[in-house]
Amino acid sequence: MQQRNYGKTGWQVSAFGMGCMRLPRIVKDGTTFVDREKAWEMIRYAADNGVTYFDTAFGYHNMTSEEVLGEALDGGRREKVKIATKQPFAVMRTQDDIRRNLESTLKKLRTSYIDVYLIHNITSRSWENIKQRKVIEEYEKFRSEGLIRAIGFSWHGNYDGFSKVLPFYDWDMCQLQQNYMDIDREATEQGIFDAGKKGCALVIMEPVRGGNLAFPPPAVQEIFNEYPKKRSAVEWAFRHILNYGEVSTILSGVSTMEQLRENIEIFSKPDAAAGCLTETEKKIIERVREKYLSFKSIPCTGCEYCLPCEQGVDIPQVFSRFNDGVVYGTYEPARRGYYFQKKFGTDASLCVECGFCEEKCPQNIPIIQELKKSHETLQGWFE
Repeated sequence: MQQRNYGKTGWQVSAFGMGCMRLPRIVKDGTTFVDREKAWEMIRYAADNGVTYFDTAFGYHNMTSEEVLGEALDGGRREKVKIATKQPFAVMRTQDDIRRNLESTLKKLRTSYIDVYLIHNITSRSWENIKQRKVIEEYEKFRSEGLIRAIGFSWHGNYDGFSKVLPFYDWDMCQLQQNYMDIDREATEQGIFDAGKKGCALVIMEPVRGGNLAFPPPAVQEIFNEYPKKRSAVEWAFRHILNYGEVSTILSGVSTMEQLRENIEIFSKPDAAAGCLTETEKKIIERVREKYLSFKSIPCTGCEYCLPCEQGVDIPQVFSRFNDGVVYGTYEPARRGYYFQKKFGTDASLCVECGFCEEKCPQNIPIIQELKKSHETLQGWFE
């Protein structure tokens, strides 16, 4: 397994980090549970085959992911790996909650310390409150007590917000969504360069965009097939991120042993290193990206002229999820995202068909009609 430096911590970690957000599941009567036996087997296999970085969070798998990871690593493996987990600001209702949540996480993980503790999913809206509540100072107390060893944050917003959070503090690490489809979205490629310049360990999530890039449609596969060296679509996606020397580790959530073995094999190749892409390979990936983008269905540009919706519907987000299903040929990752959109009260079911959004749309999209279609298509995820 290829190893990489973890920022200024002095640690070396595996280039592949196992994400514990998509562990194998059992669905029963509309409720999902982690298949613990399979999950334990996979986590232990990873730890025994060179994976030294495991990522989980307070809320994954209905707040059971940390527990499953702790059970799997208990009995000798925990000391050989780094564990990163996250506490979302939404569950820090009081200052005492911040410590209580950490103590709960430590018990679930069956450990006396956490290697990397993140403020989960900082947003531009939550950032001011995080500063006012002195959350970072609370984390510093935990570090001084030996409960955590490194302080970080995860980010899903745009570059403008990221560029304010990153320089605010001497973070040990940051975690960003990036893949070859998101180079000008999320924190963008520039976010990778900024973290590198700061000396901050950089962890990349969603390198295969929630699995969307794993099974390309024929028109995309034809482009990959032009290259004489045959690789899976998953390997092309990983190599795009491996090419950046600023990246410390690349997370991939795995649901089957087959996926796990494939990932370990990819990251164990001698050339799975920074600078691994030739100019020809970069052009192949750019052509693939352009082909994917040509598949869009609803012509929404994300301009947000339709917002704010008085009912709280995040119209561009709904359309983005629907278009992802069209572009990537599978709606499962989009349905999972829409499930959380419904939980947060921004889904299309709230539309009252007032029509104000249609009056403001520069693309003249029949928004009411498209929202209905999107809502019907994106239903069906349970967690």
